[in-house]
Amino acid sequence: MVDAEIVPGDRAGTFVLRMSGMDQSCVDLEDPTRIVFDYVRRLADVVDAVAPASTPVRVVHVGGAGLTLPRYVAATRPRSAQVVLEPAAAVTELVRRELPLPRQSGIKVRDVDGRSGVAGLRDSFADLVVVDAFADARVPGSLVTASFAADLLRVVGSSGLVVFNLTDRAPFGWTRRAVASIRTAFPQLLLTAEPATLRARRLGNLVVVASAGAVPLAALQARATTAVSPYRVLDGRAVSDGFGGGTPFSDADAEPSPAPA
Repeated sequence: MVDAEIVPGDRAGTFVLRMSGMDQSCVDLEDPTRIVFDYVRRLADVVDAVAPASTPVRVVHVGGAGLTLPRYVAATRPRSAQVVLEPAAAVTELVRRELPLPRQSGIKVRDVDGRSGVAGLRDSFADLVVVDAFADARVPGSLVTASFAADLLRVVGSSGLVVFNLTDRAPFGWTRRAVASIRTAFPQLLLTAEPATLRARRLGNLVVVASAGAVPLAALQARATTAVSPYRVLDGRAVSDGFGGGTPFSDADAEPSPAPA
C-alpha cells in the first residue's frame, strides 16, 4: 500500500502530494501555470522551448504523481494530447478525487510502469517524453538503461526530445553511467542544475535534455538567466567534462539513483 496524502500548500488553492513523508508534487488548482518546485520549473522551461505558447504538443510523462507538469501543458497549450504512465493506481485515484483535472484536459493516465507503457507506444508517437519517476525517493534503474533509451528514441523519432529528471550528489558516479546510457541513443544533450548541486553541496536534481537532432540550448540558457531560482545550463561538451566517462547501464546491472540522506 502506497503511503500518500494531500496537504495544504503555501496559499489558498495550492496543495502538496506527500508520499512516504516526502513532498512529491505541488499543485495550484487556481493557477496551474504556477510552478512551485524549482526542478519542475526547469522541466516546464523545456516544454516552453519545444513549442510556442498555445501550440498543441504530444507529450508522454513517465511518472505522474500530482500531475503538475501535465496540468501546466494543458493550461499553456490547449488541445495537447498527453499520456501519463503511472503504475501507482491508488495515488492517481487520490489525486483525481482531491485534485481533479480540468474538463477536456487531454490528459490520459495509464496505470502501467514506464518501460511497459513506452513499449506499447507507436513509432514517432510523441514530440516530448518526460521521465520523472521515483520509487522510494529514487529514480528506478530500469529508466536509465541503454535499452530503454533506444525505445525512447523510437517513440520520439529523429526530432523529438526526451527529458530526464535525475537525482544524484558528487562525485556523480550514478549520473555518469545514466548519461552514458542516454548517449547510446541520443547524441545531442544538455544538462541543467542548480549551482549548489554542481558544487557538490547536496543531493539535487539534474535535468538532462536529449535528442537525436537539436536540443534547445540557446533558449534554455536565456531562460536560466531570468529564472526566479537561477540554474546553470551545460552544453554537450561541458556535460562530457563534468559527467562523462561512465559505462552505460544494461538491464542486467541497472541500479536506482542514490538514496536521500
